[in-house]
Amino acid sequence: MINMARSLLCRAVVLFELRRTTALLPGTRFYSQTEPEPLTVRRQNDGIRRIILNNPKKRNALSLSMLESLRENILTDVHSDELRVIIISAKGPVFSSGHDLKELTSAQGREHHTKVFRTCAEVMTLIQDIPVPVIAMVNGVATAAGCQLVASCDIAVVTEKSTFATPGVSVGLFCSTPAVAIGRAVPRKVAMEMLFTGAPISAHDALLHGLVSKVVPEERLEEETLAIAQRVCQASRPVVALGKAMFQRQMAQGRDAAYATASEGMVDNLALRDGQEGIRAFIEKRKPVWSHKAEKAYD
Repeated sequence: MINMARSLLCRAVVLFELRRTTALLPGTRFYSQTEPEPLTVRRQNDGIRRIILNNPKKRNALSLSMLESLRENILTDVHSDELRVIIISAKGPVFSSGHDLKELTSAQGREHHTKVFRTCAEVMTLIQDIPVPVIAMVNGVATAAGCQLVASCDIAVVTEKSTFATPGVSVGLFCSTPAVAIGRAVPRKVAMEMLFTGAPISAHDALLHGLVSKVVPEERLEEETLAIAQRVCQASRPVVALGKAMFQRQMAQGRDAAYATASEGMVDNLALRDGQEGIRAFIEKRKPVWSHKAEKAYD
C-alpha cells in the first residue's frame, strides 16, 4: 500500500512538472488556456477581411488598446491587391459601448486622455481614407464612440434590434468627437437631439435619417452583409479606390468645387487600364477582366 502511494505521488509530481514546463511552450494546450483573448480578431478570405471586436465582457469598449488593435487590423496589408473590402462586426449583444470611462478619470491625466481621443480620431478617419470600402455589421447596441464607428463606416448593415445613441451628456461628457461623424451622416437637428438628450434611436429611425444603409432580420445579417461585400469584390479595386477617395473629397467641398473634383476624378478613372477595360467589355458585350492594378491605359 505504501509503495502504491509513493508511486502515485511520483506520477503526480511528474505530471505537475510536465504541465508547468509545457505551459511555457507555444502550441500546447496548457499554453492556450492562459493566453489572453485578443481584443480584435482578423480573418480574410476571397478579398473580404473580417475584423471582429472581441471584448464582450467590457461591452466592446473602445479602450486605447482596442483602438490600437483595430487600427493595426485595418492597416495590415491594406494596399494589397488581395484586399477588396473590410467588414467590422462585434462579439456579444453590444457592438460597442464607446470609450472605456475608466480610462477617462482624472487619475489617468490629460496626456493619456489626449492620446485616447487622438487615436480614436485616427481610426475613424483611417476608415474613410483607406482605398477599400468598410462595412459595419451591427447586431445590438452602438453608443457614443461605438455609434461614431458605425457612422464612420462607408456602409452599415444592422438588425432590427440594433439601437444607436450618444449618451455622453448623461455622464457629464458631451459626445463631441462622435458628433463629427454623426453630424455628417444625419440631418443636423436629428444629430442635435441625439447629442443633447442621449436618447437612443431605433434601427429603423437610424435608416430613415441616413445613419445606416440597411435594416435586416437578425438571421439574415451575415447573408446580407456578405452579399454586399461580394458585390464590391466583383468590381475593379483601383476603380473603387479612386471612387471612394473622390467621394470623400468632394463631400467636403462646395458645389462648384465638388463638380471640378468629380470631373477630374472621371478623367483619371478613364485613364486607368481597368477603366478602359470596363468600357471595352460593355461595348463588346462581355464580362470585364479586371487587372486590379492601378495602371494607366494612357497618359
